Amino acid sequence: MRFLLCFLVLPLSSFAQDTIQQKDSVKLSFHQKSMLYSAILPGLGQIRNSLEAPNKNAIWEVPLIYAGLGATGYFLYTNQQTQLSLKQEYTNRQNGGSLNPKWAPYDDQAVLSLYRQYLDWRDLSILGFAAVYLFQIAEAGAQAHFVHFDTNPNLSLALEPQFIPNQYIGARLQLSFR
Repeated sequence: MRFLLCFLVLPLSSFAQDTIQQKDSVKLSFHQKSMLYSAILPGLGQIRNSLEAPNKNAIWEVPLIYAGLGATGYFLYTNQQTQLSLKQEYTNRQNGGSLNPKWAPYDDQAVLSLYRQYLDWRDLSILGFAAVYLFQIAEAGAQAHFVHFDTNPNLSLALEPQFIPNQYIGARLQLSFR
């Protein structure tokens, strides 16, 4: 009986492992790999696209990506530090502690108002940082679609004005394929 049970169960277990192995192997397309590279390290997808198609050089975009991330990161940091300083100042005023000379000219309501303002600016800085990061990922994917795009001069679309004397003015659309 045990022999029969092992004989029936053993093939099922090997079949299940084959199914798992097939599902584990995922093939990413070219643009998906570029997007993944940009998600791991910003700008890496653009560099990959430029190396694949040297005539479509996009390496110049990498400094712009890091400038955008650096600027939004700087604003995020400064707004966070100012917000924390204002929060500490307001807490000190409520507890009767020492005042920061930077915030001494402001009354309690002004400090609270500034705190809320810098809190909102910090949140907008977070959104800006995320927008730049996500935009560069999407741009790497869109650019990767055009890496293998056929730009043969025999493929063209021309829209030209058409003049027929004493009759009408129109437009002529001309499509040329290889």
